Amino acid sequence: MAARSEDHPDGAVETLPEPTPRRAAEREGLETAEKPAAREEVAPAARLTPFQAVNYQFDRAARVLGLPDHVQVALKTPFREVLVEIPLVHEDGRIATYHGYRVQHNNARGPMKGGLRYHPEVDLDEARALASLMTWKTAVVDVPFGGAKGGIDLDPRDLTRPQLERVTRTFTERIYRLIGPHEDIPAPDLNTNPQVMAWIVDEYAKFAGFRPAVVTGKPLEVGGSPGRHSATGRGVQTIAALAAGAEGLDLSGARVAVQGFGNVGSWSARFLRDAGARVVAVGDVGGAVRDDAGLDLERLSEIVGAGGSVVDHEGVTRISNEELLAADVDILIPAALGGVLHEGNAGDVRARLVVEGANAPTTPAADEILREKGVTVVPDILANAGGVTVSYFEWVQNLQQFRWTAERVDEELRRIMTEAWHAVSAAAAEHGTTLRTAAFVVAIERVAAAARLRGV
Repeated sequence: MAARSEDHPDGAVETLPEPTPRRAAEREGLETAEKPAAREEVAPAARLTPFQAVNYQFDRAARVLGLPDHVQVALKTPFREVLVEIPLVHEDGRIATYHGYRVQHNNARGPMKGGLRYHPEVDLDEARALASLMTWKTAVVDVPFGGAKGGIDLDPRDLTRPQLERVTRTFTERIYRLIGPHEDIPAPDLNTNPQVMAWIVDEYAKFAGFRPAVVTGKPLEVGGSPGRHSATGRGVQTIAALAAGAEGLDLSGARVAVQGFGNVGSWSARFLRDAGARVVAVGDVGGAVRDDAGLDLERLSEIVGAGGSVVDHEGVTRISNEELLAADVDILIPAALGGVLHEGNAGDVRARLVVEGANAPTTPAADEILREKGVTVVPDILANAGGVTVSYFEWVQNLQQFRWTAERVDEELRRIMTEAWHAVSAAAAEHGTTLRTAAFVVAIERVAAAARLRGV
């Protein structure tokens, strides 16, 4: 690029370097939020970033609704994005710097809400995607929250407990001005738990006093709610039962495979078994196991709780997680990481019904393959919304300083999840769409209405 220099009396022209692209990767990922949906639907690319994948589904629903372009852009674009550095001195003197993210997507319907995860692959694009999903998830079940998400790019297995506490407290200290009971309310997610939430409560109290409603998913001793730990799994079971009934599938005796045996997967498996289903395959990061007679879920939970893998269980058949996803079962529940069902393996799925326990486990390309195969997919923003629903109950209890009984929590959870199922099913029938598009339609209508009424 050439420019006339004012420093040269003869007005000589000098050559200036081309500007360096600024925030190139971040801008590329945000493009899907800065432009409205294409007028005509295009096939999804085989490889999309997590945020692009979420907005691909948003665009489908926006076309169904005929949503104005400016409203689309406003609803897709995150409200605020935060990145902080977290230094930690290891025992050998090595200094590691971790990165903490918090993306606050939308607050039209209330304070923002979403999990905090610890995983080496946490990054800004993933946080954007999951924060957006939380906006639509809270709207689908009609609880008065917006969406947020965040995390730290670390592997908790690499840290001692005191180090993990130090990192958590440093992260909290650096974002405390941006969170709070009426601003943004974190919760447990991948590799975080009630203990991590308790550390956040204590660190936040140093600046704002004891306000347990700053997070949910806490231990009961510091303001947690009965039923919160198992809530996502209970919600998955509730939705799976309703979806099975709609498909004419008898849940009693139905064969179930669960990919992921952490909090969501293990509770989903237990509740489905208690409802009469037969859990024949489960998997985790170490591999998977199968027993057509039905697995001993208590024994598997003991093994995993002691730090082992499901493959350490004796007397069952070992299989790979890919074999689990392709197992001949009635119901498949992906309950681990995102993107496990993709263009390369969706064609192998033999389950009649996929109920998404994890966040974004199915890519848009896989979604299309499953639809063409006649597989019904119940989307994450409906199926795994039990966790945020009981988080709402916990938040309400904290504000009221009045604890509910476990029976009331479970009853209210089933009521809300059932109402959400019927709303999504009705939208799917009305618009002739899949359950995923219908769930986005329901959610977007509610968020757009709130935004219009508030004038934002």
